[in-house]
Amino acid sequence: MAVSAAQFPVLSRLLSSNSQWAEDVARAEPGFFEACAKGQAPKVLWIGCADSRVPESVVTACKPGEIFVHRNIANQFHLDDDNVQSVLCYAVAHLGVEHVIIVGHTKCGGAAACLGASPHPSSPTPLAVPSHGPSAPINKWLAPLVDMASTITPKPGQDAGTLLVEASVKRGVENVCKTETMREEWAKRKVYVHGWVYEVESGRVRDLGVSRGPQ
Repeated sequence: MAVSAAQFPVLSRLLSSNSQWAEDVARAEPGFFEACAKGQAPKVLWIGCADSRVPESVVTACKPGEIFVHRNIANQFHLDDDNVQSVLCYAVAHLGVEHVIIVGHTKCGGAAACLGASPHPSSPTPLAVPSHGPSAPINKWLAPLVDMASTITPKPGQDAGTLLVEASVKRGVENVCKTETMREEWAKRKVYVHGWVYEVESGRVRDLGVSRGPQ
């Protein structure tokens, strides 16, 4: 059955807001959209979480064209994921991006689910993310994070979810550095890989201090 977006208030609001935004931008910066249509030259690749509370351009006050983006559940970089590998290759080798940033965030639902699904270190049987079967796509995607969750041992006053997010970001940085794309690009020019965490409760981005560059 065919439907119209106009019959849904939430979609009507989005379309109306977009129209107003486009008018405001065109008025404030004549020629902006014409310039965008000519191509893009972002300096940053942001690999973040799909969480709706972490829109990269909004939290960094950037304009369209400044950040190339890939987002997924729990901001993971799997070495066997053709999707994220393709994004990395296109951004670095073809767009000339100079900085790759793995960005996690506090209060991450994916991290919380993995902590809940993580087996005790002595348990021989990994558990599935609650409410989904072991073969569900989300469980296969989060499996590495579930394994990592079992190694998290917070001290008094520490938040296990934040520790897991930080550990995942650091592993993401390491994985990016292992890729053929980065090895090839490092042989030709300087490109840097960074690890950040966005704090949902404050709106601030925190640098984990794990940046890597060419040897």
